[in-house]
Amino acid sequence: MSGIEHRILVTDEVDPRGVALLQERPDFQVDVRPTRPEAVVLEEIGAYDAFVGRSATRISAPLLERGSKLRVVGRAGVGVDNVDLRRATELGIAVINAPGGNTVSVAELAFGLLLGLMRKIPEAVTSMRAGRWDRSALGGAEVRGRTLVIVGLGRIGAEMARRARAFGMRVVGVDPYVSRTRFEDLGVERAESLEDALPQADVITLHIPLTSESRDLIGAEELALLPRGAILLNLARGGVVEENALADALQSGALGGAALDVFATEPLPADHPLRSAPNVLLTPHLGASTGEAQQNVAVEACAAVRDALLTGDLSAALNGLGLDRGVWSEIRPLAELCDRMGRLGRGLLSEGLLRVELRYAGPREEALRPLAVAALRGVLLDVVDERAINFVNALHVAEERGIETAWTRVASRGEMGEDVELVLHGDGEEIRLGGAVLGGHHARIHRIGDFHVDIAPRGTLLVLRNRDVPGVIGRVGTILGEAGVNIAEYHQARLEAGGDALAAVSVDGTIDETLHDRLLSLAEVTDLREVAMG
Repeated sequence: MSGIEHRILVTDEVDPRGVALLQERPDFQVDVRPTRPEAVVLEEIGAYDAFVGRSATRISAPLLERGSKLRVVGRAGVGVDNVDLRRATELGIAVINAPGGNTVSVAELAFGLLLGLMRKIPEAVTSMRAGRWDRSALGGAEVRGRTLVIVGLGRIGAEMARRARAFGMRVVGVDPYVSRTRFEDLGVERAESLEDALPQADVITLHIPLTSESRDLIGAEELALLPRGAILLNLARGGVVEENALADALQSGALGGAALDVFATEPLPADHPLRSAPNVLLTPHLGASTGEAQQNVAVEACAAVRDALLTGDLSAALNGLGLDRGVWSEIRPLAELCDRMGRLGRGLLSEGLLRVELRYAGPREEALRPLAVAALRGVLLDVVDERAINFVNALHVAEERGIETAWTRVASRGEMGEDVELVLHGDGEEIRLGGAVLGGHHARIHRIGDFHVDIAPRGTLLVLRNRDVPGVIGRVGTILGEAGVNIAEYHQARLEAGGDALAAVSVDGTIDETLHDRLLSLAEVTDLREVAMG
């Protein structure tokens, strides 16, 4: 044991090429074990500084608590469903995954499934094995010249776009979090909304996370907007497509085909209606099941674990800011304000996001980067799973999506104490927000654009643009009151009498579509945005 500084437990058949990165360090003791029951791992984990595995071993709260020396958990894969991320964060244990390793494998599987559907390859194979020669009944179609609609232009969506162009397809993308410049770089036409894109789709492919907003994103209404005979691909997350509606569309012939690698419930139940639907290819979550992908995720995860142990580099971690606890406790109220300002700014921005700037007026030089990252987390919260966007990986997600980031420290603004300004640049649009923490813990948003407001960033915030005329506040309040919506704060601001005005209204709960439309029906109200501030 002489010279050994860190002990690492590796299990779940992590690819040896990743493990080799750890084994080549003379100051690491690397114990490679087969997958074993959690009870066995519980007895061993207390001796280790790091754990590396795949999905077979559950990293539960009790296991994390037993790991008294544990500093980092490495997941050789993308998903961290088997890791109690919240408890790991509470215990100060960094959780590292490998988000980029399966990109090509997923994109290639998607095109394999698409070609199988278009050329009826599975039916042809079945026919030949049965001794038939059904050539005349198995005529297919080319993908060349077809329109592919990609929902989500992240890593995998971008790979899909590159391959689709090579096949001679027209590519249309839907992603409100990606700038026009990014669309142009990828050679993708930009659709303003999913509803605009769906009628154009010969093929639609989904590459988005499962969030509260994306759950059942493609249901019966959306499927009805697709041209008759269109093909749907879902290799993203189960739950994004309403599966019963999809089965109905396939049975009726409205949809030409579908291919799914992910499902709301896995394993897929034997009696699930998709199993008996026509023209559907189902695979058991094989997106990352290639030798190359397993090697890539192992190398990525093991390299990040190595760097975390050697240098304290947690830039690949899913949780934490890499700050001393004392510093974090001091700046946490301001970081939480920046996070909420990011949510508000993104909710107000109508176009794709190009650049995020944070300007900090205060004495702490070390606060600059964490505050900027906190604001980015708020901006990007709805882009990826909330569980997957955090104070460490927000910068990486922004870079992947072509979003520039900048932060600077400016002269103190006097009475405001520690003050921050957040500027979001879109395609021809700019959103400016100002906020401050008063008395060490009272967070307030004090500026939206040119309007001076004073409101706490909590609950649901309604931002209304209206004409400055008598009675508008009462009419808005009456509509909310009649709907049973409680107003926590209402701040009306104007630039000049009788001109444009802005109302920032903090309410308890959320407003439904009917109430949203009632407020917009007021002649004085010209715009309304609803933002969940948390």
